[in-house]
Amino acid sequence: LLTMKATVIATFFGAFLICAYAAKEATKKTKKAKLYVPQIDCDVKAGKIINPEFIAKCPPGCQDVKYRVYGTDIYASFSSVCNAAIHSGIIDNAGGKILVQKVAGHSGYRGTFSNGVRSLSLPRWRESFLVSEGKPRKGVTYPSTLEYSSSKSTAVKSGNCTDHVNVPTGDVVRKEYQTSPVPTPATQMATTTPTPTTTTTDPSTTTAKPTTTPATTRTTTAAAAAKTRPDLHRVRDIAFRGTFTSASNRNILRPNTGIQRQDPVATFRRTASSPAHLAMETDLWKPALSLFDTGFSSKEELNPKPLESISQGNPNCKVDLSFLMDGSWSIGKRRFQLQKRFLSNVAQALGIGSAGPLMGIVQYGDDPSTEFNLKTYANSKDLRNAIEKIPQKGGLSNVGKALSFVNKNFFLDANGNRGGAPNVVVVMVDGWPTDRVEEASRLARESGINIFFVTIEAAAESEKQNVIEPNFVDKAVCRTNGFYSINVPSWFSLHKVVQPLVKRVCDSDRLVCSKTCLNSADIGFVIDGSSSVGTSNFRTVLQFVANISKEFEISDTDTRIGAVQYTYEQRLEFSFDKYSTKQDVLSAIKRISYWSGGTSTGAAITYASEQLFSKSKPNKRKIMILITDGRSYDDVRVPAMAAHQNGVIAYSIGVAWAAQDELEAIATDPDKEHSFFVDEFDNLYRFVNQLIQNICTEFNSQPRN
Repeated sequence: LLTMKATVIATFFGAFLICAYAAKEATKKTKKAKLYVPQIDCDVKAGKIINPEFIAKCPPGCQDVKYRVYGTDIYASFSSVCNAAIHSGIIDNAGGKILVQKVAGHSGYRGTFSNGVRSLSLPRWRESFLVSEGKPRKGVTYPSTLEYSSSKSTAVKSGNCTDHVNVPTGDVVRKEYQTSPVPTPATQMATTTPTPTTTTTDPSTTTAKPTTTPATTRTTTAAAAAKTRPDLHRVRDIAFRGTFTSASNRNILRPNTGIQRQDPVATFRRTASSPAHLAMETDLWKPALSLFDTGFSSKEELNPKPLESISQGNPNCKVDLSFLMDGSWSIGKRRFQLQKRFLSNVAQALGIGSAGPLMGIVQYGDDPSTEFNLKTYANSKDLRNAIEKIPQKGGLSNVGKALSFVNKNFFLDANGNRGGAPNVVVVMVDGWPTDRVEEASRLARESGINIFFVTIEAAAESEKQNVIEPNFVDKAVCRTNGFYSINVPSWFSLHKVVQPLVKRVCDSDRLVCSKTCLNSADIGFVIDGSSSVGTSNFRTVLQFVANISKEFEISDTDTRIGAVQYTYEQRLEFSFDKYSTKQDVLSAIKRISYWSGGTSTGAAITYASEQLFSKSKPNKRKIMILITDGRSYDDVRVPAMAAHQNGVIAYSIGVAWAAQDELEAIATDPDKEHSFFVDEFDNLYRFVNQLIQNICTEFNSQPRN
């Protein structure tokens, strides 16, 4: 009996040990599975990851300006996840684990500098995320593999099997593992959430099968979403976008008003706690294009299409015209079509032709691209047909980047720029830009580009807080007197401004930004030919004059050059109307012969005022550049003051023994920007660039009203 009891006890004890060991091993495996955290790269954006909540590990070295971050505390979903975590202080540049939670889009993201990272501001975005310490929340299971939106064929794994599924561009592939369920709150099962995938994995067969989302499921989800977001029921332009097939994609949150620019169909609305549904949203925004892959796409290498006919065009409107059309997602498909119709009507009203206006189009979103340049089409019919075929780019409304692109790339001889025709840019903007325009506009204006703005549905009072650059139109246009800007209250009213816009861009007399510091002056050189200069130094002075002159655009309608040489007496070397080409002017400068004699600078200023600047054209800036190497035998103050009062802008350049007090008296105020001194003639060349820069700075500082 004792033996039997011992046997039973040993058996039970052995079984207990086996169970305990098995339980321990199971616990180890469970813990090991839970501890696995997927790693992401520094450039991964939150919008690329479909999971609504996940823990990930960031690598070292993500604190870099190329990994852009938008917002503070709450970040736009196209921010770098890891750099946002550094900005928020969750991790540093050494990397580490983070917890990411997707939330609803915001109507404004504030840029700040924090923890060594500069985040950028953004007026609006459709999805956001939060970053916190990489510890799991109670009741939530986190995936060991993240689900990414993809534009390539992607392997779908299940267990130990891998099936390759070809997925069209813009669709989404869910890479699912049996050991890594999607994070789901323990207290809530999203039974009515639409399946965002193009493939699913059957755990029993491990075979990828295509699935579709039933309409009933989407409707249930929409109703639930509407209940969760009662503040977003009010729909703008509901009559305009009343059906799914023609709905626009203008999903823009507006603060404090309860208004969201959106389609009236609530199908794609999601709550803050529902999974990210990027596949659907990508299709809604633009078919066959991933919203987060809209990089720069340039069509700069354009070959002109064969023209059916060449029209002479309207000779009373000879302008080279570029339209910047808004291709951003905020405009929507229907509005984009209205914009194309407007551009087509403008092309018809202009009368495109080789002797009249020529028109090209640049479309902008995240990045600009040339649809066609000035020489691609030479009649309105071909141009209108081409406009009709333009597809929408998508992306943000980066107007500043587009203006920089046009300034550097569009108005080139290779693209059909004619030189003698004014350069005009008309910027179409739906709402407001998502970047700054002031600096890019200034550089474009300084290049002689006349900038017009047509703004449609501009920011209301309650929305102005979201505009990155207040008064961006006045900071951008050629003049702030209202001539260069047209505000259209609704896209339905856009057709009404075709004729007013055409009339303005064709009014060449008022296209004042075609006038630049290099093509709108009468420049008179007053050259000291006294004995102290000497023949060799005089040739150096002439080279200095030539180096300055060749930087300007010289013609009878652009900048004109004249020259006076003086000693005790004065001699008109050539007047403003003598030469009308740069080559003729440079040749004339080279032929000036050295005179030799005394130094009567005051008399020379009076002579130049009477013989040169009195015959200057009314619309020209009168610029006198006087070069001398010594003190004058006569008074310079009274003649210089008289010249200043007659609108002459005087620059004085002194060499060697020139008197500083006289140089300052001759120069226009402020003296330090109009007066220069060098100790030797051979050092004159150093002031060529500085002098031209000062002339241009002064020109561009004129009031723009």
